[in-house]
Amino acid sequence: MVKLQAENIGKKFKNEWIFRNLNLEIQNGFPLAVIGPNGSGKSTLMQTLAGIIPVNEGKVMFFENSTPIEEGNWHQFLSFSAPYMELIEEFTLNEAIEFHVKFKKLKNGLTENQFLELIQLDTHKGKTIKNFSSGMRQKLKLGLAFYSEAPILLLDEPTANLDHVGFKWYFDQVTSLSSEKLVIISSNEPKEYSFCKNQLNILNFKN
Repeated sequence: MVKLQAENIGKKFKNEWIFRNLNLEIQNGFPLAVIGPNGSGKSTLMQTLAGIIPVNEGKVMFFENSTPIEEGNWHQFLSFSAPYMELIEEFTLNEAIEFHVKFKKLKNGLTENQFLELIQLDTHKGKTIKNFSSGMRQKLKLGLAFYSEAPILLLDEPTANLDHVGFKWYFDQVTSLSSEKLVIISSNEPKEYSFCKNQLNILNFKN
């Protein structure tokens, strides 16, 4: 079992608090949706929970079977996907995957070819990332998050740039994983998180 615990966390830019006095405890099998309008701080909260940016107050902790995970090891347990994440444009799809697995293995012993079939991009393995559509890029980011060997899955605006076929693919994958992984989804699109019984409205934590 993995667990995320946030105690009285707050984040500000200059003199403006994005959120404050936020407490959260969640474990695998209980997916959470972080909701709120555009510009309300959802992405900032997600990056804070992932350890990408530091909090100004409070602390974020992760546990594996009640044992604290050292902050320097969080990356081994976390997969993160967001539209603003950068991909290496000069890589082909194959090269991007080969690079990724040097740092984080694919789950269940998946081969790279099996992974490509799962993300429905197997016919593009030799194509350079810079020639990918925005939807293909998003599917690659999501696929790497879904199928990496990591028990914690953080998704920020997961269906941005996906068409209706891509949305169905996303929804099938995330709902199947939500019972085994610790899943947090940041979104203002209810259809993206309709399976999440737990919701956190960031507007409740404005100063």
